[in-house]
Amino acid sequence: MKTPLRRSVLQLAAVSLIALGALTGCAQTVALEPAKFASDEGCAEVMVRLPDTVSDLALRETNAQGTGAWGSPASVLLRCGVEVPDPTSTLPCVLVDDVYWLRDDSEAPNYIFTTYGREPATEVIVNRDVTSPGPALFDLVGAVGATTEVGACTEIEDSLGADTVTPEATPTPAG
Repeated sequence: MKTPLRRSVLQLAAVSLIALGALTGCAQTVALEPAKFASDEGCAEVMVRLPDTVSDLALRETNAQGTGAWGSPASVLLRCGVEVPDPTSTLPCVLVDDVYWLRDDSEAPNYIFTTYGREPATEVIVNRDVTSPGPALFDLVGAVGATTEVGACTEIEDSLGADTVTPEATPTPAG
């Protein structure tokens, strides 16, 4: 025979499990692969500075070290600790608030931006069908700017490959 106290505890436990299930169903973890150097100390500095929103998209939980994701479905992805870009890269280089990014639009509408002249290097993928790369990168500068500056682009272009205009550059090692 169930006592009133035991019945109340069981009801509370059942309600808690249902609520927990509803919450986890709404905010599934974004599955990402960690970058090769995700354990770099500089990535820890980036991760603690990630904004709660990027282009008005909410931060989501990810399953990999050194990663971030925003939006549902995830439309802005970040991986810290990727390979440092080759200084002879022919990709256009854009400058967003003192951070240089190489722009790769070969997988449009997903634009891949990789920091240039910073260690550890960080990659950001922006789905242009959902948001513009300019505001997304601007929102991430506070976090990515925590990495060590080791170089700069020398030729800057004027387009992020989107509807925004920001100076760009061609990568050249600073020295």
